[in-house]
Amino acid sequence: MIFEPVPQFLAPEFMIKFAVDDWEREAAAALRRQVFCAEQKVFERDDRDETDNIAIPLVALSMLGVAAGDVVGTVRIHPDVDEADVWWGSRLAVERSYRKLGAIGSGLIRLAVSSARARGCKRFLANVQSQNALMFQHLHWRSLGEFDYCGRPHHRMEAELDHYPPFLTPEIGFHALPKMAA
Repeated sequence: MIFEPVPQFLAPEFMIKFAVDDWEREAAAALRRQVFCAEQKVFERDDRDETDNIAIPLVALSMLGVAAGDVVGTVRIHPDVDEADVWWGSRLAVERSYRKLGAIGSGLIRLAVSSARARGCKRFLANVQSQNALMFQHLHWRSLGEFDYCGRPHHRMEAELDHYPPFLTPEIGFHALPKMAA
């Protein structure tokens, strides 16, 4: 008898929040290394830089009932070193098998901008790999121009803040349900 292949299990729900526990921060760093070093080969061994000393890491946790499973997405945010009301997002990474779900990346982006707004952000920027610029545009971002970073085309992008109301409890975060990306 031949069995049908079993589809890979993907969690039915996610928690998008600030990484507050050590295991969340460590898993977020491991996911970034997997995406930016092993898969994309943008960096050689580690993608950490001086920004990590001031950045706030955010995570998307797969939820198994009421228990957190794995970190399946991450991004970091921080205020600009020269302008406190300008914030940046960077190192958005989603685990490969979860990339087809629209909720992970968009949920991380939503929490990144909304939590920065709650901390006084008047302008939110990110350097986005060009292949992801369209996704950001669908999420109410505009490109300020294209440039090269680490040998790859990027867009400097700015969030349209009117679409991101301030979110005051990012340590607790919010639940996101998956939907298939278009």
